[in-house]
Amino acid sequence: MKLKELKTNFTSSLSSLYPSEEIQSFFNILSEKYLHFSRIEIALNSEKIISKEDVEMFQQTLLRLQTHEPIQYIIGETAFFGLTFKVNKHTLIPRPETEELVEWILDNSEFRIQNSELLDIGTGSGCIAVSLAKNLSEAKISALDFSEEALNMAQQNAELNKVKVEFFQTDILKTKTLPRKYNVIVSNPPYVRELEKKQMQQNVLNYEPDSALYVKDEDPLLFYRVISKLAKNHLQPNGKLFFEINEYLAGELVLLLKSEGFQNIEVKKDIFGKDRMIKCSLNE
Repeated sequence: MKLKELKTNFTSSLSSLYPSEEIQSFFNILSEKYLHFSRIEIALNSEKIISKEDVEMFQQTLLRLQTHEPIQYIIGETAFFGLTFKVNKHTLIPRPETEELVEWILDNSEFRIQNSELLDIGTGSGCIAVSLAKNLSEAKISALDFSEEALNMAQQNAELNKVKVEFFQTDILKTKTLPRKYNVIVSNPPYVRELEKKQMQQNVLNYEPDSALYVKDEDPLLFYRVISKLAKNHLQPNGKLFFEINEYLAGELVLLLKSEGFQNIEVKKDIFGKDRMIKCSLNE
C-alpha cells in the first residue's frame, strides 16, 4: 500500500468521528511515530510503499481511535512544555492550560534562588514538577501523589528528561503535615464537578482517570481547602501558592483563600479567556 492510499483510508475511516483537522493531526503523529516521517516528508513521499507491518500498526491504532481512546495513550507519550512525557491510563493527559501555569510560576524570578524548594501536589505524570526542574536547575523540586502507578510514571518522566525530582506517595486528603517548608506549592487538583461531566468528551470520560478529574458537586473545593490549610504551615516567608482552577469557581476559591489568611490573590485567565489559575501568598 502506498502512503497516499494509507492516508486516504485512515481519513475516511475516522471522518464521521473527528474533525478533519484532528484526523490530519492523528495521521501526522502516527507517521512520525511509526514511519519516522515529518509532515513535509509525508507530502514528499506519497508514492512510497508502506510495509505490511507498518500498515497493520496503523490499522490497530485506527480501531482504538474509533473507540475514542486518546492518541496519547495509544502511542504512550505526549508533549508538554517542550518536553516528552510518558502517559498511561493511570495519569491525566497534560493540558496546554497547565503549561501556562508552569510558565506563570517561572515568571516569578524570585524563585530562581539557590536551594529554593518547590512542591507539586497531585503530580500525576509529573509534568509540572519535571518541567519546573528542567527550567530551575538551582531549585529543589518535590512532588507527591496518592497513586503508586502515577508516581512510577512520574519517576520515569524525570529520568527521561534528565532531571532530579523527589517523589513521595501521600494521600493529601489524609495527611496532616508535609516534609518541609517550601518557597512554592503548586497543585492541579481534581476540580471538574459531577454536574459538568456532560460537557466532557468521550475520550476523557471513558479513558482518563476519574480520581484525577472529578469532585463531588456538594464539595467542589475540597482539595483546595485541604491544600491551602497545609500550605499555611508549610510555606516559607514570602512563599506562594499556585493552583489550576475550575473556571466556574474562581470567585468561591478567592473567598476560601481569603478566609484562610492568604493575600495578594490573583486570578489569571488562560489563552481561551477562562479563569484557569490563581496565585496567592500568606499575610506576613
